[in-house]
Formats: sequence, C-alpha cells, structure tokens
Amino acid sequence: MPRPSAGSRRTPVKASPKAIAALREADPVMARLVDEHSAVVRRDLRRERPGDAYGTLLRSIVGQQLSTKAAATIYGRLLELFGGHPPTPKQLLKADPDAMRAAGLSRAKVAYLRDLAEHVEDGALELERLPDLPDEEVAAQLTAIKGLGQWTADMFLMFHLGRPDILPVGDQGIRRAIQVEYGLRKLPDAKRMQTIAKPWRPYRTLASLYLWSSLDNTPA
Repeated sequence: MPRPSAGSRRTPVKASPKAIAALREADPVMARLVDEHSAVVRRDLRRERPGDAYGTLLRSIVGQQLSTKAAATIYGRLLELFGGHPPTPKQLLKADPDAMRAAGLSRAKVAYLRDLAEHVEDGALELERLPDLPDEEVAAQLTAIKGLGQWTADMFLMFHLGRPDILPVGDQGIRRAIQVEYGLRKLPDAKRMQTIAKPWRPYRTLASLYLWSSLDNTPA
C-alpha cells in the first residue's frame, strides 16, 4: 500500500518570461490581463500548498460546499480524532463513522472519505504514479472516487501537480471572468471556453490565474 504522503513530487506552475510573452501574444484581452494582474498572480504562485496528494484530497472532500473558515474548522476536528494528524487510509477505514459525523462531516462526506481510503488501500488510486501520468489518466483515477468530480481533478492538476495547460471549464469563476472580459452575453459553455482558450495553449493554467485575478475589482 502506498504511503499516505505518496505523490508529493510537485512542479509548481511558473510565470516564466516565455509563458508571459506567449499569453501577451495570444489575444488583446489576455495581454491586458497579464499587464494588469501580474503582481497578484506572482504572489499567488508563491503561496505554499500542501505537498501531500492524499492529504490534499482529504481536505478537498472535507471542504466541499463550505466556506474556507468552516472547512478549516471541520478539518481540524477530524484531525483531533486521529491525534492531531491526518488519518492514514487504514485508520480512516477503521474509524467510527458516527464519530466522524459528530466532527461535522455529513454522511455523504464520510462515505466519500472512506471511498478515497479504499481506493488508496487497494491500489486503484496510484498515488506514487500520479505525477508521472498524463492529465487525462490522473483525472480518470480521481473521478472514479465518490465525491471527486472533474472540477476537483482540475484543481488537483493545476495546484498540486502544477500541470501547465489545464482549463477548468466547470469553474464558475473562470466562466464569469471569460464572460466579462470577452464581452459575452451569457456564461460560456465548455465548447465556447475551449475555443476562446485555444490561443493560450500550452499555458492555460497560467491564463486561468489571470482570469481569476480579474474578478477582483482592484487590479494589481
């Protein structure tokens, strides 16, 4: 069984001169976003993020549909059940579901956490190999776990594995930013987003960071 910290090799996305130049040349809108929000994006890229794949997925499940504050509180209570540390898959499977629900987890989230643990225990989720797998295979392994959808897979690819060319078409913030910045009458669907984003390749992850930054009313 892979150790819980497996899959911790990370290569963060970087705003390299080559990537920035390519996005500036992609289209006038992206060129403006790069100029207006580079400081915010650089600061975001410097943020420390958990290097543990298993722990990252645990937190993703706990935090679903919760505010950042509520998610942190419930995650802290979960850790208290296991001596202040993230539970290993084996520990989680042995834990009393009622105690986990008493910590603030819904019945569904307890089931999702157990499914994650089972996938790690039986080797269906290959934590050690995730950094070496293509984007599509990583997403396929993650979305096979109950409670983990394509949005979570995209966030994991972008921020944990540092994949440079991810376009999270299911993210409402990205959809809204594209609508506003590209003057669309309605929120774009996945096909429209992919068409607009084609010139950003192979740096769609970085482009997405600029789009997220544009949702702030005060450009950096």
